[in-house]
Amino acid sequence: MKILSWLFALLLLLILVCSGSLYLFLRGSLPDYNGRYQAAVADPVTLARDALGYLVIRATERTDAAYALGFAHAQERFFQMDVSRRFAAGELSALFGLRALAQDQQQRPHLFRRRAEQLLTTLPADELQLLAAYSRGVNEGLASLARPPFEYSLLKAEPEAWLEADTLLVIYSMYLDLQGKAGRDEYAMTKLSAALPADWYQFLQQHSADWQAAIDHSRVNAVPVPDSPYPAILRQQLSCSHCAIKDATDLGSNNFAVAGSATPHGAAILADDMHLSQRVPGIWYKVQLNWQQQGQSRQVTGLSLPGTPAIVVGSNGHIAWGFTNTTADWHDLVKVTLSEDQQQYLSPQGWQDVKHYQEQIHIKDAPTEQLTVLYTEWGPLLPFPDEQPYALRWIAHQPYAVNFNLRQLEVTTGAAEALALAPTIGIPAQNLLVADAAGNIGWTVFGPIPERQVADWDTAQTWHQGSNFWGEILPADAYPSILNPDSGHLWSANARTIGGDAYHLIGNGGYDLGARGHQIASSLQQLNDADENALHRIQLDHRAVLLSRWQQLLLAELSPTVAEETGLSDFRQYIAESSDYAAPDAIGYTLLRQFRLSMLELTFAPIAALLEQAGARSSDLKYSLETPFWLLWQQQRPDTLPAAYSSWQELLLSAARDSQQKILAQYGSLQQANWGKRNSARIEHPLASAIPLLGRWLNMPVTPLAGDSHMPRVQHAAFGQSQRMVVAPGQEQSGILVIPAGQSGHPLSPFYRADHRYWQAAIALPFLPGPEKYQQLLLPAP
Repeated sequence: MKILSWLFALLLLLILVCSGSLYLFLRGSLPDYNGRYQAAVADPVTLARDALGYLVIRATERTDAAYALGFAHAQERFFQMDVSRRFAAGELSALFGLRALAQDQQQRPHLFRRRAEQLLTTLPADELQLLAAYSRGVNEGLASLARPPFEYSLLKAEPEAWLEADTLLVIYSMYLDLQGKAGRDEYAMTKLSAALPADWYQFLQQHSADWQAAIDHSRVNAVPVPDSPYPAILRQQLSCSHCAIKDATDLGSNNFAVAGSATPHGAAILADDMHLSQRVPGIWYKVQLNWQQQGQSRQVTGLSLPGTPAIVVGSNGHIAWGFTNTTADWHDLVKVTLSEDQQQYLSPQGWQDVKHYQEQIHIKDAPTEQLTVLYTEWGPLLPFPDEQPYALRWIAHQPYAVNFNLRQLEVTTGAAEALALAPTIGIPAQNLLVADAAGNIGWTVFGPIPERQVADWDTAQTWHQGSNFWGEILPADAYPSILNPDSGHLWSANARTIGGDAYHLIGNGGYDLGARGHQIASSLQQLNDADENALHRIQLDHRAVLLSRWQQLLLAELSPTVAEETGLSDFRQYIAESSDYAAPDAIGYTLLRQFRLSMLELTFAPIAALLEQAGARSSDLKYSLETPFWLLWQQQRPDTLPAAYSSWQELLLSAARDSQQKILAQYGSLQQANWGKRNSARIEHPLASAIPLLGRWLNMPVTPLAGDSHMPRVQHAAFGQSQRMVVAPGQEQSGILVIPAGQSGHPLSPFYRADHRYWQAAIALPFLPGPEKYQQLLLPAP
């Protein structure tokens, strides 16, 4: 016993020594939140934080504010910023080794590092000054730490200095996040179009007429089921490895606004929740900037993107603004004719030489990889599975794709003035919603819209005849916009926003079905008291409206008698009782959601198989198959039924059994299949899995989550509402702002998890910072 006691004591001592060593090691990279620093600023700058780490910067000049923001970003988020710039440039392998090589090879054809360096030579002097100040702040903030961020020790690497071009790369990384399909959608559409008669292709790839959510109230009519026979190729029993259909387009957010005529204080209210991947630390950083400009005090409050010096969404007291991804069409796939030696391509000017860019990919602990990138006047040649060469024509490759004009919103005073900025903004095209203190609301597309003459925007075309081309950016008066609609409401949720001639300016890049936008619009119309809390409740709405007719279909076709005969009685009962909400304890929602997906996948499995054989995926198609399914179901023509089934009712029963089997295989019983188990948070640090035992400590708690696709509260395990903001300009004291995880990327920081429990529990934190608890001071060098 004495030996066991000694061994236990020795083990305990070892644990304490290891824990103490780890603590001391980590503490070396923890910022001093009450430090005083000599800095490259013209006048003293304060960086104050509240108990949750919400940063308030007070500076005399905007450039000093940019320096201070870079200083804070580096102290708390440098590793995140480093990964972001490397992701865009295709330089992750230098940090992570061979495991990142495939990702780098995929990104290098965009030449974003070259583009960023070239763009620096064209930026106006004031933007260069702002970038330079921000970059100095980043590098001096990093140098102020006694030890580099802990991730570099784990990777056995040293952080590299921040360059002005790196901030441009962070913006390019958002292009990759928001528009990064790289032609896969048009390749899939091209293959489907080539395989089907035109009438069936148009039927299967149509806008949803069931869930209309356009803010200009334009409508589309359903394409009816063709009279011609169902294509034989779609009745074959072909197998596929990736049979998932095109369903939800969650990437890109909700925003909505209510005019001041419907609010208690007379200012318009804006709500914005951006849907992106969730990790530790989170994407956004809460900050308020205060400075003097032309004798006036300026203040802007909201969310910054570490790596950049501007507020992305927020309020300046006069206007509040927020974004959602347009999900419109911002690239074209070009069929290229190459010479026999593949060194030339046919262009409108005749045969032109293919340009060769030699790219070196530096790989940690491995030899440098040489990559040759082939370029045409339209863009890079990208590898696709067939023998036809394709070039990618993409907005992100154009010289006007990136600039810093977004910062003009910091000093804009009205909604109409904000809308007029649209053509000057260099960001991935976004639905801008703006609300102002006078009660006005407006919508437009922020980002470059080129004039395009292309025969078919959805499939690959040849451009060498000269009839397909891109022109200049549209002038401001040609941009689609809406100011003060009669309804007093505006919204966007990644579905089709506009119709008619305006639609033909932006096309379709894979719109969401529209159910989410429809649900938001309906909720706005039913508002009695349009205050900040009411809009926040809409953000948290997780009613399963889309699934209601699926529930009706299942309960009607799967009668209690049939359910008993087929062993589906419990399956049916749970769906009848608990499928109205995507709530953590709802079993019926899990089952009904799976039934819908199984029904669609079984119906359209031949499409998935056909595309997979061509090297594409059904999930890459631009349009959801929800609307075609219901039109086919209503007619129940025998020839449109997959060959494996004798009737549509047999197909439905098969989908129900398939759903139950999948749930049982995953959970062991239906009783264990509550939605919270399937939809539990997995918000993790990217290096957590590399640290034995203690790595999980870096992650946020695994907790059940409400919400799903096709409803305002979009939420999956590691994807969803990356922030929730509700604010009326001039009434910021009543606003709401909350993010997952916390402000800091350092696990010993009091801000590492500070916001998370509020975000997870849907508790509304104030839009404005709280009482000051910490203060750093940046002093001019003597």
